Amino acid sequence: MTDRTAAVTRTTAETDIEVTLDVDGDGDSTIDTGIGFFDHMLDSFSTHGLFDLTVQCDGDLDIDDHHTVEDVAITLGEAFTEALGDKRGIRRFADRKVPLDEAVASVVVDISGRPYFEFDGKFSQASVGGMTSHMAKHFCRSLSMNAGLTLHCGVEGENAHHEIEALFKGLARALDDATRIDERRSDVASTKGEL
Repeated sequence: MTDRTAAVTRTTAETDIEVTLDVDGDGDSTIDTGIGFFDHMLDSFSTHGLFDLTVQCDGDLDIDDHHTVEDVAITLGEAFTEALGDKRGIRRFADRKVPLDEAVASVVVDISGRPYFEFDGKFSQASVGGMTSHMAKHFCRSLSMNAGLTLHCGVEGENAHHEIEALFKGLARALDDATRIDERRSDVASTKGEL
């Protein structure tokens, strides 16, 4: 199997980002976005997806967290696209339901090349540790649009920390499952012959 890795940078007037990704990693991460809770979520994403991930982001946090979270998701989505290449042999589809105490998140993904996003649920508190809760949903949307994912997510619970963390863990597990190579398949999992 060839290396499924990527290094992507994104520089705008709002953020300066460097992301490296190894889809077939060990779950090692080095994360620094300037938002402690977001760093924790990306670390959890790396750990539970077994993705080796580095994220360095210098964003306009003097304004708010929006540009940092959104642009990291865009860059990470581009990294997945680059690392997966023609997507030959991947399983393509996956779904996961992940609990965290009273909270539960569900994630269904198709690495289809056709970006689409649906979200069901709401977060119980407006923010967690410097991150606006609704930005977790926006992270998933931005990742979906830039990695070419059909992505359906949902959360329920009583604690936004748990809801968001379950969402990131579910996303990680579903992407790990969907990106795995099926040794029985030598082509792309599509009747069209491409994804």
